[in-house]
Amino acid sequence: MTTELERERDTFPKVARANAERMGTKVAIREKDYGIWQSTTWREYFDNARLIALGLAALGFARGDKTAIVGDNRPQLYFSVLATQALGGIPVPLYQDSIEKEMAFVVDHAEARFAVAEDQEQVDKLLHVKERCPRLEYIIYDDPRGMRAYREPFLVSLADLMDRGRKFADEHPDYFDAEVAKGRADDVSIICYTSGTTGTPKGAMLSHRNLITMARIASAREGLTPSDDALAYLPMAWVGDHMLSYAQAVVTGFAINCPESAATVLSDLKEIGPTYFFAPPRIWENLLTNVLIRVEDAAWPKRRMVKFFLDIAQGMERARLGGAPAPAWWRLLYPLGQILVYGPLRDNLGLRRIRVAYTAGEAIGPEIFVFFRALGINVKQLYGMTESSVFVAVQKDGDVRLDTVGTPMPEVEIKISDEGEVLFRSPGVFVGYYKNDDATAQTVVNGWLKSGDAGFLDASGHLKIIDRAKDVSRLADGTMFAPKYLENKLKFSPYVREAVCIGQGRPFVTALVNIDFQSVGNWAERRGITYTSYTDLAGRREVYDLVRTEVVRVNRSLLDDELLRGAQIRKFLILHKELDPDDEEITRTRKVRRGYIAQKYAALIDALYGDREHVQVEARVTYEDGRTGVVRADVTIRDAEVFETAGTR
Repeated sequence: MTTELERERDTFPKVARANAERMGTKVAIREKDYGIWQSTTWREYFDNARLIALGLAALGFARGDKTAIVGDNRPQLYFSVLATQALGGIPVPLYQDSIEKEMAFVVDHAEARFAVAEDQEQVDKLLHVKERCPRLEYIIYDDPRGMRAYREPFLVSLADLMDRGRKFADEHPDYFDAEVAKGRADDVSIICYTSGTTGTPKGAMLSHRNLITMARIASAREGLTPSDDALAYLPMAWVGDHMLSYAQAVVTGFAINCPESAATVLSDLKEIGPTYFFAPPRIWENLLTNVLIRVEDAAWPKRRMVKFFLDIAQGMERARLGGAPAPAWWRLLYPLGQILVYGPLRDNLGLRRIRVAYTAGEAIGPEIFVFFRALGINVKQLYGMTESSVFVAVQKDGDVRLDTVGTPMPEVEIKISDEGEVLFRSPGVFVGYYKNDDATAQTVVNGWLKSGDAGFLDASGHLKIIDRAKDVSRLADGTMFAPKYLENKLKFSPYVREAVCIGQGRPFVTALVNIDFQSVGNWAERRGITYTSYTDLAGRREVYDLVRTEVVRVNRSLLDDELLRGAQIRKFLILHKELDPDDEEITRTRKVRRGYIAQKYAALIDALYGDREHVQVEARVTYEDGRTGVVRADVTIRDAEVFETAGTR
């Protein structure tokens, strides 16, 4: 494998310095602040990181120290990542919506001495956890609003830190360059903590070599150039954002754009019109939900026209993905649909300029995937994980298939174990889990990383992922049961926000459903259905009828699947509360914690397999400020229509 890097550009600080010298006046990062886009060049990017690094040095930062970084996507936080690396330190990004317990675990486990926080909200959380994190010495904050009355001696504003950096530079003019020169390709570049789907999060250590090599390989394969634009809106703690908004941006030199806030992402997306877009399925689901809501709100003639042309586009895309010819009348009408529907929709979504778009993080529902490709958006499935520096397999342009995640990336080898688990080795395979040698040894065996996913390689070398290996099971009668596959089909509906399917060792499949509060709320208001809260709306008979039609749609679609047609959903209920990371039901990346849900909702699950039609429930919920409360409800259990086939009983 070609994993050697030039000594002058084998760490991110060295590559960023080369960018500052080679294209110093080119925009590196933009941020929308008070409605105006502010630009930072590569020269300014590097200079800001240099001053932050020297300020940290003035506080006593030493090689190997960790910096916890928390907040929304902000230029100053990306500068802090580079600054930490320049001194031989290791940045540890945290999810900005972490509750105090989650934040305390990562800060303490990573042994962070320094923390850089975006604003008062994040500072307050760090102050509350500091007593449990004895190694945390300094908290640095960027936004001074609300911080005037804070008097803790270990609190330092970013502006003050940079002033200290200027003074330190005057006294130690060669210090920064000397520290950057000490960096090596195999130094740990970042620690990204896994989402902790099955237990305590693990800190995956990725080296500069890992990330720079995979960033170069992926950028070359997709033809990314310095003229590309990307939106930096995903959590900085997620390895996907770190690859796109930091690693690939620094290596390739393209610009990233930070939205004003989480609430303005969709409008800012329209203004930027990125050429490169990276999103997990939940983002594509949200975009689709917004489209479908607008379609439903349109006048009857327009609604019929849009649905007509969308059906044509999706039919053509399915035919293309399946290698079949599309009917001639579809091909004749498609250009008209491009003018009336597809083009305006792309413009409205802010995806008109997209050249490359990925979906990753978990499997995407095929219906969602087809929908966006049918609009002419080059969405491709990417398979990877934190431990692989993101990239393992990606669909190639012109070779996109509905049921695969593509072929291995260059320099990546994939094989399937005798148990059906996907194994791979590549230059991106991580250094190991921080302070967890046992878990590292269990994950990487003889150079091959065990993915934990069940899948296979087809005759043309495409990788197909069935589900998490531990989740693929069978019903009591031996029928294959892949819960995530069914859940993705349910979530294609704009009315379903989340779903958890149960069936392992059971006589049939059941489902716990979360409605999409916004979408179902709009639907209810158009029909004059009043409600007071999520719990009230979720319990309405009309909403149950609505969700039942979506369950039946999924069951009907399974008739075309020889392996899973016997795994149709026979009963379902609508949960009285939304699944929430703060309640430990899903991870920060919205992956279901199945074991925890099986325990917490055991009474509901038992009722789904009994004769009861109603269940009284009481659930404890956690609010953002750490307070807890109790939600009580009468949950209804409903049957769904099951389609009999030779494979079902």
